[in-house]
Amino acid sequence: MNSSGSPHGHHHDEDIEENIISQQNPSKGGWTAAIFIIFVEMAERFAYYGMSGNLITYLTNELEEPIPMAAKNVNTWTGVSALLPLLGAFIADSFLGRFTTILVSSIIYCMGMSLLTVTVSVVPLHLRKAMFFVALYILSVGLAGHKPCVQTFAADQFSEDSPEERKAKSSFFNWWYLGIIVAGSAAILVVIYIQDNVSWAAGFGIMTGSMVVALILFLLGIKKYRKQGPLGSRQEAAHRGHYRPQQPLSSVHTNQFRFLDKAMVIDHLDASSEARNPWRLCSLNQVEQVKLLLRLIPIWMCCLMFAVVQSFVQTFFTKQGSTMIRSIGSFQIPQASLLIFVGLTIIVVIPIYDRVFVPTARKFTGHPSGITMLQRIGTGLLISIITMVVAAVVEAKRVKILGDHNLLDNPKAIVPMRVWWLVPQYVISGLSDVFAFVGIQELFYDQMPEAMRSLGAAFYLSVTGIGNFISSGIITLVQVISSKYGEKWISDNINHAHLDYFYWVIAALSTLNLCIYVWIAKGFLYKKS
Repeated sequence: MNSSGSPHGHHHDEDIEENIISQQNPSKGGWTAAIFIIFVEMAERFAYYGMSGNLITYLTNELEEPIPMAAKNVNTWTGVSALLPLLGAFIADSFLGRFTTILVSSIIYCMGMSLLTVTVSVVPLHLRKAMFFVALYILSVGLAGHKPCVQTFAADQFSEDSPEERKAKSSFFNWWYLGIIVAGSAAILVVIYIQDNVSWAAGFGIMTGSMVVALILFLLGIKKYRKQGPLGSRQEAAHRGHYRPQQPLSSVHTNQFRFLDKAMVIDHLDASSEARNPWRLCSLNQVEQVKLLLRLIPIWMCCLMFAVVQSFVQTFFTKQGSTMIRSIGSFQIPQASLLIFVGLTIIVVIPIYDRVFVPTARKFTGHPSGITMLQRIGTGLLISIITMVVAAVVEAKRVKILGDHNLLDNPKAIVPMRVWWLVPQYVISGLSDVFAFVGIQELFYDQMPEAMRSLGAAFYLSVTGIGNFISSGIITLVQVISSKYGEKWISDNINHAHLDYFYWVIAALSTLNLCIYVWIAKGFLYKKS
């Protein structure tokens, strides 16, 4: 700390105090501030889904990559973009604060999108591929700071001190997810259509425009935000009496993980030394924060199986759809467009959940959110098992019809069965999203130590990334085992495969996972301050 009264020290004090005032000013924050940030996220997600949804088409059709190579490139980029937010969250929580991180990463994001647009429209072909990948990974750097901070920053606009704002915060997570789904669905319908039917330059241009709008919206709300500095400045301010956090910095002692309490014991070595060695002696607060993280890890692990089930929506469900009758009159529905049923379900269900289910449940349970976060996630895990059961039954029917018409050995055969048979599994999948995904988002915001909430958002994002890797592993394992004992359950000819058996295996694994989850959730201690 600068006690010399130098200009630098003076500015530092002003920054801290400005942050504190902005956080505790009742005229700042709340829904007026959060709405701005929801629209920022919607504009960013519109750009992201428009980009990622058709990336493989651009790589294969325009850059002429073979399909396996293009698929690997997409997977690598998606994986890097899902894991980089862990670094972005660390930087935001430790050094820059959320507001500054969002600002810097939005500018980087806009640069990446602009470079992509220039690349697909004017860069000569022999340079295009290299430029395209450079721009793509600049986008990943932008995502690294944007993704973990925006939701956390929006949730920070609701104070923990007032019961009304606490209720609003829980409701916020529902509307946040709804906004993302609306933006994603719009991108799938509008941008991808323009890329396929008008030009790639026009499609990328619209997404760049969307990202610029996001940045302008973010800056327009600047006077309304409650801002928090990074942890370092907050601890320093607390030490000097400037700062009263939304949640008291002191934690209540819990009896779980008692072995960690040893870190608080002052032995003869600590007693004899003048300065406290932070590697030897910890405060109650530090020990309790480590316990919070340890409690969340098993819950996080149980959510991975849910992400595995959701990964099939974009792969096997689409492949099933490609073998069925998809025409409405003369119009042919694109197989990937069935995904819209997941989005539509979420768009319809979330307002009902928030406006009807929560107030009704509140009357019975007395809980501000109707049900607890863990009950909400558990319900989502249960519904995801039903997704797999329904998918297995429909697939068995599809294969039976193929057999009746002697079409099993023809991989290109179209089954005399309407694609609408698949709608129930898409709808149930959307329903499980409403419960599990939103619940996971809220849990990893609410139960993280206040100073590590961006990291909490990054953990939630990593569920999907790692779930996809596990999904690939399970597929490989099932292929190896099933081919040893007869025919492959998953093969290139989906008509000759046994996808229904595979779905039953996933349903069984998910049921086992749910039992473990319930056992863990029963012993879970919510954060006490």
